[in-house]
Amino acid sequence: MSEQPRQPRRTPAPAGAGGKQAKPHRRPKKDPVRMLAFEVLRAVDERDAYANLVLPPLLKKARQDESFQARDAALATELVYGTLRRQGTYDAVIKACIDRPLREVDPPVLDVLSLGAHQLLGTRIPTHAAVSASVELARVVLGDGRAKFVNAVLRKIAAHDLDGWLERVAPPYEDDAEEHLAVYHSHPRWVVSALWDSLGGGRAGIEDLLEADNERPEVTLVARPGRSTQEELLEAVGEDSALPGRWSPYAVRMAEGGEPGALQAVREGRAGVQDEGSQLVAMALAAAPVEGRDEMWLDGCAGPGGKAALLAALAAQRGAFLLASEKQPHRARLVERSLAGNPGPYQVITADGTRPPWMPGSFDRVLMDVPCSGLGALRRRPESRWRRRPEDLEGFAPLQRGLLREALSAVRVGGIVGYATCSPHLAETRVVVDDVLKGRGAGHSPVSAELIDARPFMSGVPALGDGPDVQLWPHLHGTDAMYLALLRRTA
Repeated sequence: MSEQPRQPRRTPAPAGAGGKQAKPHRRPKKDPVRMLAFEVLRAVDERDAYANLVLPPLLKKARQDESFQARDAALATELVYGTLRRQGTYDAVIKACIDRPLREVDPPVLDVLSLGAHQLLGTRIPTHAAVSASVELARVVLGDGRAKFVNAVLRKIAAHDLDGWLERVAPPYEDDAEEHLAVYHSHPRWVVSALWDSLGGGRAGIEDLLEADNERPEVTLVARPGRSTQEELLEAVGEDSALPGRWSPYAVRMAEGGEPGALQAVREGRAGVQDEGSQLVAMALAAAPVEGRDEMWLDGCAGPGGKAALLAALAAQRGAFLLASEKQPHRARLVERSLAGNPGPYQVITADGTRPPWMPGSFDRVLMDVPCSGLGALRRRPESRWRRRPEDLEGFAPLQRGLLREALSAVRVGGIVGYATCSPHLAETRVVVDDVLKGRGAGHSPVSAELIDARPFMSGVPALGDGPDVQLWPHLHGTDAMYLALLRRTA
């Protein structure tokens, strides 16, 4: 159990030598920006919360105080995400500056040290300001005794810049390439290994990918077809703050940040926030040709609703019906909100895609965006890289295969299934598709379906590999690392 912080003394210290009274104990001053960042980090650690869900309401509350300015919100955001992204690197640096194993440092102390390390090594905040602000935070949340420990450690960290520390704490690339990359780019070693296997190639590619994972992603909007347009969103965001999407004709990038919820089209549900990779997956499924009718579409894992809303808009333009199914009731409610106002016919249901309520062969198009490790979205959820373990993939494997089998059963002969994951890990992508097609696994038979080349349905997108499946990459496409395989039912 973690040691409880000691409360600072509030009474004057005894008189010193010569009868001179010591200075009264100073009450530590609360810094709202760093207090907010610390609160988010504690929620991430203690409750397995996600920063992108915890931070916005705290910022909204902080803005109620007129003294909390836009620059304060920007700094709090940078402190939270910068610290989480660089946690592995900062842990290695802190470890080199203390005389005990890192696991013996209380988590709240480690959070304060990590925040301080990021200010010293990852921002332009002057050294004296970074140290003093971090020590003051420690006095508020930890007490005077442990604030002294924080002060001593941060002064050691301040002795070198980030490059200097990396030379000291990371092994040479030639001696241990994966560990070198793990420390330099702040990813767990097993994640580095898995991403490298999926990406292939030499050192330059994997370093570019890991660097892209540590960059702050743009906010990307989607103009839902028939309800909004790219031009409307560009005008609403402002030409100085918006850029068209790189690949999707419905995408707008908020290059200068901003609040999507302030846009009328987003408030009305005619547009939404959606990574361009997710848009490309939905568009590819809708563009792939089917034989015969094209009237019934299914999104079999629809929560939280981004792809379902785009599919519903595309289906409405063709007079097709979309069934959006989601197992978790709270996520199904999010889907309902996303689809509200769609002009075409649709229905949202709460159902388990591995035990579906629909009849086999009911649909012409099926999207199955399966639960996965989320290793493709590490830019947006940097804490995931520290939370996931290799054994987690074993837990996802039966579910992913079961959902793909049911998707192929749900589609009619000549129809199309899109198998998608927000992960580039081979165990969640090609291995799953290959196992299902070949009937690997006890009690399963080969499936009568064929892979079709997905690349032509992402027109204009470069570097899509040899096919027939597609893997998108942050460093190559500016998207999350989405995977898509398109399969046509043959019998």
